[in-house]
Amino acid sequence: MSRWVLGVDSGGSGLRVALADAVRGRPMPSGPVLSTSPVGAGPGGIDAEELARRVVTAARTLLTGAGACGEPVTAVCVGAAGMASLGEDLRSRLPGALRAELGTDRLALAADAVTAYAGALGVRPGAVAAMGTGMVALATDLRGWRRADGWGHLLGDCGGGAWIGRAALEAALRAHDGRDAGSAVLLARAEDRFGPVAGLPGRLYPRVDRAAVLASFAPEVAACATRDPVAAGILRAAAGHVADALAAVCPADDRAAVALTGGLVHLGEPLLGPLRREVADRLPRARLTEPAGDPLAGALLVAARLAGDGVALPADPALLRTV
Repeated sequence: MSRWVLGVDSGGSGLRVALADAVRGRPMPSGPVLSTSPVGAGPGGIDAEELARRVVTAARTLLTGAGACGEPVTAVCVGAAGMASLGEDLRSRLPGALRAELGTDRLALAADAVTAYAGALGVRPGAVAAMGTGMVALATDLRGWRRADGWGHLLGDCGGGAWIGRAALEAALRAHDGRDAGSAVLLARAEDRFGPVAGLPGRLYPRVDRAAVLASFAPEVAACATRDPVAAGILRAAAGHVADALAAVCPADDRAAVALTGGLVHLGEPLLGPLRREVADRLPRARLTEPAGDPLAGALLVAARLAGDGVALPADPALLRTV
């Protein structure tokens, strides 16, 4: 049996693929293959053909770098944004593609929130807020899962990167129009980044990576928060939404582990300060825990366990399925 396992993290801001030695439990020192282009989606959900092609290409690159060109990959875990609601085509087509191209006979298909959970807390009860381009809260008692939000940037993902970016651009446009609740500071930042805001709808609406573009403005909001009350208020509102989602799913056990993970963690205190306060207010018995790793680390953990004694996290038709 091959010793190699593969982890995949597919989100609104791109794709990451990493190879690990399942025996040693560590990723290759060469690091993952990264792409800032997200995998597309159509009427049938996430584009299974595109994802399979990109994963296979990355896997071959990683195997060659590890001196294992042509060796099979025993287990793969794919964590993908939209798996729960847009993953049907993926679940039907990806197993055969990876089996044919990589010799993979064990595959876990997971929502990106599950791999975020596994990366942050491993295999133990608790709750995680995965805050990236989108936002979803996920919790488990190791018997089942509870999920809140994760409905995408048009219907939810409240408090995520796209939500923050959209709220900030709205404030910029309000300032442009002379309406109340606008922010001249955010208007200036928006025009520095995107050009004249009068043309922003035409540049933004047709893009298939619209959510990622909105989320790319979130760091600008954090940078403005210390001197602009509108920007600070947007981040406080985002913190409230994330804490609401965590409160909806967190196990009732005393001292439940709660972790905050995802790219928005890098916004630092302008977001994390209000978020810690909101979590303490809504979940006074929870224990805020530093995440052990990121969603890609979680995908590698699930793949390594799948290659060994089993995943040990609850199976779920939409959130975590092994084939």
